[in-house]
Amino acid sequence: MSVTPWLWVIFTVIAAGSQTLRNAMQKELTATLGTVGATHVRFLFGMPFAIVFLFTILAVSGETMILPQGKALAWTMLGGLGQIAATALMLAAMRLRSFVVATALTKIEPLWVAVFGLVFLGDALSTGTGLAILVATGGVLVMSWPKQAAEGSAGWSWQPALLGMASGALFGVAAIGYRGGIIALDHPNFVVGASSILVTGLVFQTAILTAYLLIMDRDNLRAIFRAWRPSLFAGFMGAFASQFWFLAFAVESAARVRTLALVEILFAQLISRRLFQQNLASREAIGIGLIVIGVIMLLNL
Repeated sequence: MSVTPWLWVIFTVIAAGSQTLRNAMQKELTATLGTVGATHVRFLFGMPFAIVFLFTILAVSGETMILPQGKALAWTMLGGLGQIAATALMLAAMRLRSFVVATALTKIEPLWVAVFGLVFLGDALSTGTGLAILVATGGVLVMSWPKQAAEGSAGWSWQPALLGMASGALFGVAAIGYRGGIIALDHPNFVVGASSILVTGLVFQTAILTAYLLIMDRDNLRAIFRAWRPSLFAGFMGAFASQFWFLAFAVESAARVRTLALVEILFAQLISRRLFQQNLASREAIGIGLIVIGVIMLLNL
């Protein structure tokens, strides 16, 4: 199936904007459901929408779904586990830092994705792509670096920084796992293949976290269902964002997709100002500027 070269850009920007809205909803839900509960929302309430998306695509295209097996299933499960852990760490970081800075902390991810993609999937990087990733990641570091760098300085804790960076690494594992699953499935229609891997991943993630909460915290599971109205919107936005992430992974290397995904920080800044009344410091503005330069470099390769 032929693909327009710039289509991955559209997929990625739509995914980044949708994910920012989803993250904002999850940040609000963390206060009532806790980190694990808010993490589960994106999977439990996102899965039905993803299934609807898949069967709509199948009906329109006339294609048949291929169930992931063997290598494709293993890659997808790796991506699913990485995403669960990454989301939990990201929400924990958001409880300790502002929404936009916590979002930025996770976005060192492109470096991890570039390394993992090269080692495990053979996604080679050009010199220009590598430079764009470094410039954009430098912007992330400028944004998230402590105002008082000395360890133990008043008002600063390394905990949110470590949580954010660990989250970024695990999001990198998730991106590589899902792209690996899509490549291994090798469906002739990339839309059907990407959607099939998405549904498989969400079913697996929902089963894992539901089983965990049934055993460890049934009250939290009941609380999730009681909060179904805001959770439903978060689930829909999560499934919608994931649909476009997976489409992007199907047609472009994970490193390029996740570098362009840094535009999410710009969207997060808009959300942060409007919903959480959190203003941007001058140093954070410089960091965003570097991210924008890196993204522009990437798009002009």
